Amino acid sequence: MSETIHFPRHLILAGAMAAGVLLALAVHMLGARYGLDLGGLWQSQGQAEGGAFMPAGSAIAWWLIATVGFYSGYFIANIMHSAVSGEIPQRARNFLVVVGVLMLAGIGQAISGPSPVPSASGVLAGLAALCLGALMAFCGANFALRKS
Repeated sequence: MSETIHFPRHLILAGAMAAGVLLALAVHMLGARYGLDLGGLWQSQGQAEGGAFMPAGSAIAWWLIATVGFYSGYFIANIMHSAVSGEIPQRARNFLVVVGVLMLAGIGQAISGPSPVPSASGVLAGLAALCLGALMAFCGANFALRKS
């Protein structure tokens, strides 16, 4: 009977956070390509005094990035914990690695064109997406590791 190997909790947490942040940033870049950019928050600041509301695309982008960050952190922490303890067979691990690489390559291909967002607004939106993705990936991974 094989002995169960336990990795340090911090290693699994860091790996799940890194993957969650990358997926949240990829969703941010894809959303900006299709018009769901966070830059709409800063562009409408001058119009907010005139009674204009926050664009719906910006709100959808915030929720989409937060949801992807949380759930990817949660699922990746569960998968990493299961893989370390030997609950996932080697073929399933290899399949998950191949799917992850192909998904990130496809996202990279989709966002390789020029950005439709102005540069200053795009930098602020990217930093906001990075912070939001990191926070939500940490929360999801922490929740998954406390549960197991």
